[in-house]
Amino acid sequence: MKVGYVYDQIYLEHDTGSHPENSERLVSIMNLLEKSGLKDQLVSLSPRMATESELLANHSQEHITRVESASERGGAWLDGDTFASRASYKAALYSAGGLLRAVDGVLNGEVNSAFALVRPPGHHATRESAMGFCLFNNIAIAAKYAQQQHGLKRVLIVDFDVHQGNGTQESFYQDPDVLYFSSHLYPYYPGTGDVDEIGSGAGKGATVNVPLPGGCGDEEYRRVYEEILAPVARRFQPDIILVSAGYDTHWSDQLAMMQLSVAGFANVVRIIKELADELCNGRLVFTLEGGYNLEAIAYGVKATFDVLLGNSEIDDPLGQPKYGGRAPSIDQLLDRIKKTHQL
Repeated sequence: MKVGYVYDQIYLEHDTGSHPENSERLVSIMNLLEKSGLKDQLVSLSPRMATESELLANHSQEHITRVESASERGGAWLDGDTFASRASYKAALYSAGGLLRAVDGVLNGEVNSAFALVRPPGHHATRESAMGFCLFNNIAIAAKYAQQQHGLKRVLIVDFDVHQGNGTQESFYQDPDVLYFSSHLYPYYPGTGDVDEIGSGAGKGATVNVPLPGGCGDEEYRRVYEEILAPVARRFQPDIILVSAGYDTHWSDQLAMMQLSVAGFANVVRIIKELADELCNGRLVFTLEGGYNLEAIAYGVKATFDVLLGNSEIDDPLGQPKYGGRAPSIDQLLDRIKKTHQL
């Protein structure tokens, strides 16, 4: 079982200072992978820059120019949350291109699965705007690349970040060939992702949102992925599964209110991997999105690699939530989603 990873020092040059989305996130991940010896079990895939034509598959020329100009001026805020430094445009090209390299690695048979450890993240970026820490929408660009350059027909995008990927949803809202599935805290930033957002036109039904209340943990996420994602994926029959992997659903994350553990991440990844093995010859590519507690994101990513490698033991030094409280019932929510999508 060959598992690839994409990483480069260029991702640390996207300098956001003390912003929650900062370079220490990747530093902590790489330090743990090296310290644990797991990095030696992985295949390194060197990233490349995405081309302008690859960006234009998902973004307007005006947006691309705006990000480039901000970097050329030495840095600027692109919205209230999203900063571009002098090196951010180049880093963003390598971030999108790093995920394309991961897609190539899987589809060309170099590796069975891959994880692009990149930043800036992407799933909030829309066709016209940077937002939510994201400059370009890496996973949307990759989905279109898989279709246009590799000839794939159906792409399933799974997003388990605590925030709904509004940019990804927007990109494929009318597209029946890209199914976007998101589990997220709701109502919460960016305010999108209710159950009745299901796509429109030819894409009606190809957007599946699971808007969860705060306080959901391992058991609730297991149910979401077994009861909603699994039948949706089997009906869709994807040619590849792309995953926006956000680790801000961990109970220790300072920007959210969920109760997932590292073991819970491993279980979600295991369900996704089993679906990829069943439905699309194991074709599975992850890209890093959120996650702001340094220890939680590092162990969450390591757990993801352990599952992809087939390692049975999961390191979870943080354990279960340290504070009590009963998890909310999601029975009615799941019933509503099943009815909406005829599951």
